[in-house]
Amino acid sequence: MAYSLTLGTIAFLLAVIWGRPLINLLRQLGIGKGIRIEGPSTHQVKTGTPTMGGLMILIPVLVITGVLNVANVLGYNLIGQSILVPLGVLVAFGALGAVDDLMGVKVITTGLLGRYKLMWQLIFALITALFLHYALDLRSIAVPGIAQRIDIGWFYVPVAMFIIVGTSNAVNLTDGLDGLAGSIAAVAFAAYGVIAFLQGQIWLVAFIFTVVGALLAFLWYNAHPAELFMGDTGSLAIGATLAVVALMTGQWLLLPVVGFVFMAEAASVILQVTYFKLTGGKRLFKMSPLHHHFELLGWSETHVTQRFWLIGILSAMLGIALALI
Repeated sequence: MAYSLTLGTIAFLLAVIWGRPLINLLRQLGIGKGIRIEGPSTHQVKTGTPTMGGLMILIPVLVITGVLNVANVLGYNLIGQSILVPLGVLVAFGALGAVDDLMGVKVITTGLLGRYKLMWQLIFALITALFLHYALDLRSIAVPGIAQRIDIGWFYVPVAMFIIVGTSNAVNLTDGLDGLAGSIAAVAFAAYGVIAFLQGQIWLVAFIFTVVGALLAFLWYNAHPAELFMGDTGSLAIGATLAVVALMTGQWLLLPVVGFVFMAEAASVILQVTYFKLTGGKRLFKMSPLHHHFELLGWSETHVTQRFWLIGILSAMLGIALALI
């Protein structure tokens, strides 16, 4: 754990140092966030804020994990090769998000069409699920209260795909307020870091806390009023990687608990759309995702973020508790 926490601290320092030049570069390139007209009016002042801030998270994690793998080649046992799976997911989904962000700024204001984004998410998720199942021999589910894990065989592949794509999009939907997605993600990753530590997966713990350190550094610039937005570059990558981490611990059944806020945000969108279609135009929430509903109820942006963050901490604590049963 000392090794993992040290890596997290190094990732934080690297990301914070890299953050300011990144913000300046994004401003020079004119890569600024467009704000939905139908969104809360208080958000219009954020128009033009640099996006693609996920690069601030991805690059330090990639550099640190890459250096540790190079050290392995030189004979130092500093990181496990299995970590290349979540690292690959981080890079692949980050690249997809970067394309979407760039198209949203430079080409099409709405970004990459949803069906194409989903198609690539499914392709990446399928490749990842096959690696997890056949290369790492993961095929079981841990159920709280049951000592023996349940082997689900080949069915693991479609389940893993669903979890990866679903979590990636859930984090993406949550990324709508300053500090919200980053803070909840840092807590969720830390919770799975504790679970992995209790399982003795030291290399997975090291990777997880490297991501946590980078996320905390991002929050340094994303705190209200944000100087930098995560963008799809960060949200899609962080969500998919969180799912893979959960799958590698075997405790993926607890992901809706540990990441309760993410699941609630995604569920609010599904319910809103479904209710709207069934009732001929009526709305279940004032606006979805859920954080906008509370904003329109009169909560300030910082109140929503801080209260959701508190719920995220409690959910993570409960998730760890259930993993110990």
